[in-house]
Amino acid sequence: MGSLTLLCTGNGNTTYMVKKPDTPQEICVIYSTVPPSRSDDLAKRLLEKNLVACVNITPVRSVYRWKGESCDDEEHLLIMKTRKSLADRVIRVLRDMHPYEVPEIIVLPVIAGHAPYLDWVHAETRD
Repeated sequence: MGSLTLLCTGNGNTTYMVKKPDTPQEICVIYSTVPPSRSDDLAKRLLEKNLVACVNITPVRSVYRWKGESCDDEEHLLIMKTRKSLADRVIRVLRDMHPYEVPEIIVLPVIAGHAPYLDWVHAETRD
């Protein structure tokens, strides 16, 4: 499959986004919520291992049910960009270092994006 060009308009401007060809170099985004005290350590460990190119750390409030009880917690959401081929390794590191019994770890495919950014993510990660 070749590259796909999408035309997006907003605020009167036109933006072109180019999808990378379907190859083993596809990019994904991984979400995980963590206690604020652990976010820096987890992000730095993944970066040091070249498993992710970037980790955004943002405070979030999570309201959920756990073991039949309502919970309302302040957490940090890690938004990690990496190669699809590295997702399983990122998940393993997160599971091993995560303090939660059942951590939230969600992998989302990137179906389109700014080609130079996707190239950068690929260049900054290692299989």
